[in-house]
Amino acid sequence: MNHRYFAQMADEIKEMAEEELQSLGATETKPVYRGLHFQATPEVLYKINCHARLLNRVLAPLVTFKCHSDHYLYKKSFQIPWDDFLDSSGTFAVFATVSHSAIRHSQFAALRLKDAVVDFFRERTGERPSIDRRNPDVWLNLHIQNNEATISLDTSGGSLHRRGYRRSSVAAPMVETLAAAIIRHSGWDGSIPLHDPFCGSGTLLCEAYMHAVNMPAAILRTKFGFERLPDFDLSLWQTVRKEGLESMRKVPPGLISGSDISSEAVRAALDNCAEIIGNKGLIKIEQKDLFKLEHLHGRVIICNPPYGIRMNKITDLSGFYKNLGDFLKQRCGGSTAFIYFGERKYLKSIGLRPSWKKPLANGGLDGRLAKYEMY
Repeated sequence: MNHRYFAQMADEIKEMAEEELQSLGATETKPVYRGLHFQATPEVLYKINCHARLLNRVLAPLVTFKCHSDHYLYKKSFQIPWDDFLDSSGTFAVFATVSHSAIRHSQFAALRLKDAVVDFFRERTGERPSIDRRNPDVWLNLHIQNNEATISLDTSGGSLHRRGYRRSSVAAPMVETLAAAIIRHSGWDGSIPLHDPFCGSGTLLCEAYMHAVNMPAAILRTKFGFERLPDFDLSLWQTVRKEGLESMRKVPPGLISGSDISSEAVRAALDNCAEIIGNKGLIKIEQKDLFKLEHLHGRVIICNPPYGIRMNKITDLSGFYKNLGDFLKQRCGGSTAFIYFGERKYLKSIGLRPSWKKPLANGGLDGRLAKYEMY
C-alpha cells in the first residue's frame, strides 16, 4: 500500500530534496513550509530513510484534527491505539511545535500528549512507558498550526543528520545535511580530485566520500522509527539494506583529501573518516596552513572557512578572506572552488566574482555558498 508521509528539511534545499525523494521512489510529492508531503510504499519508505542525504526526518501522520484547547488535544490523543506502536515497558519522547494557535506553548502541548499516552497504558495495564528524550523506542511529533493539530510517528527515529560517523568533533562543526547539500550543489562526480583546505572534523570529506561511493547515508544507524510501525516488514528492510550495500562502488586513494592548520581538527577528521571508511589511507588528511601549500591546481575545492564563530578573539576576518582570494587566483589554476560563507559580509572581501551564490542556512546563520572558477 501507498501511505502518506511528511519529510522535513531546510526550505532552501527543498527543490533538491524533492528530486532526491523522487529518485528513491516517492510519488505525489507536494512542497509546503519546511517540508514535503509524499506517498511511498513500505519499501520506498525504508529506502528514503536509509539513503536520503538532505532530509532531517520522515514523519508518518497518525491523526489530524481541529484543536482549540489542551483538553481536546488530550481527548483525541487518548483515542489513538498506542499499543500498536509501544508497550508499557518501552520508552518514548514527544517533540512539539506550535504556531498561531490557542495552545501557545510547545512544551505544554507536548506535556498534554505525553499525559494521554501514559494514561492510555495506565488504564489498560496499570503500568506506563517511560520518557527518554535521548534515545527512545518511539519518537512522537506534534505539530499545531492555526489550531490544526497533527500527531505523527517519526519513522526515522531521530534526526537523519546524525549519520553515526562523528566520533570526534571541533568547535562549530558543519551539520551533515548542509555538507551533503554543498556537495550536491557542486555537481562533483568523482572524476577529478576534491580537496578541503579547512576540513575541521571532516564533515565535508565524509559526505563527499559517501556521495562518491554511493554509500547509504544512514548505513551506520542501528535503529529506525519505522521498525515500530504495525506493518513493518523485517525481511523487506533487510533486503533494502543489503541492496544499498551492494550498490556501493570503490574510489581510488587520494581522490578526496583535506587539510587544516589545527592538529586537533586533523585528528578529529582522521577519526571520523576512518569510522565511515575503515581505511585511514583512503582519504589523505594532513596538518597544513593553506597559505603554505604550493598550489591546488586542477581540482574541486570545497570548504567552510572560519568566519569568527570559532575564533573567539578575532571578529574581523576581512584580511583573511582577501588572502584566500589571492591564493585562489594565484595558486589554483584550472580549479573550481565552492566556498561556504557563514558570514555573508565576507563575500565582498574575497575579491573574486562568483559564478553563482546560493542561500544555505547553518543553524541560525544566513549563509551563502559561492562558486568560483579559476582559469
